[in-house]
Order: sequence, then C-alpha cells, then structure tokens
Amino acid sequence: MDTEKHCQEVWEPKIVAFLCNWCSYAGADLAGVSRLQYPSNVRVIRVPCSGRINPLYIVKALHYGIDGVLVSGCHPGDCHYISGNLVARRKFAFLKSYLGYIGIEPERVQFSWVSASEGSRFAELIEKVSNDIKKLGPSTKLVKGSYGKVGS
Repeated sequence: MDTEKHCQEVWEPKIVAFLCNWCSYAGADLAGVSRLQYPSNVRVIRVPCSGRINPLYIVKALHYGIDGVLVSGCHPGDCHYISGNLVARRKFAFLKSYLGYIGIEPERVQFSWVSASEGSRFAELIEKVSNDIKKLGPSTKLVKGSYGKVGS
C-alpha cells in the first residue's frame, strides 16, 4: 500500500466546536447520554452564548492548526440572551467572507442551530462537519510554522 495514500485514509481532521451553553451544548450532552455515535475528533468549547464568540478566536484556532471550526447556538427566537444567536449569524457571515479574502476555504468554518432536545441532530451535524473537513484535507494556510511550505 502506498504510504501517502494510507496516511490520507487514516488522517482525521482536528475540529473545534464552540457550543452555546443553553442549547447546543445540552444537545451534545443528550447525544452522549443517548450513546449516539459520532466522530471523536471534535473538541468542544462551551460558551455562554454563540453571540459572545469573537471571530478572532476562530482565526486563532485555524492559525494553531485546527482543520475546521463549528459554531452552534440556539435556534432563532430561542436564545436565552434574546438575540445573541442573531448577532452570531451576522458575525460569521462576515467572517466567512474574510476567510475567503485571506485565502482560507470558508467551508472550514460552519455555523448551525441545535436545540437542547436535538441530540440526534447534533450527532448528524458532527458527522457532516467532519466529512466536509475531510474533503478539504489538512489546513495548511495560516497555520503557524507552515509559512514558506509548498501549497501554503
């Protein structure tokens, strides 16, 4: 078996998920309690509200070698902070256009709504995000220490 091909088959993307405390994190918890299967390559960061996430946190995660980022909050109209999720949606629409401008695939950052009762939806979302990032391959642009390498 070709070594490079084998490495591509076993490569798993590093994904960070910023989840709002009230809905998305509770949905992730429900998925775990329900023993739903989803990729284990996701690291969760629990935040009070998706609207409180500074887009620079996402850029910094990509800078430190994270291959993909998921931001998930409450459904519109269900935010515990009234409109935090709508603020987040505006921030990340801008961030995605900025990422394209600096040469990073905007698909590396995904945004979704997940409620506390949607454990199965959370598991499906993680599966989808992981597959989407696998198709893009490892992140090499903007990654600390990758400057000057071929393809960066």
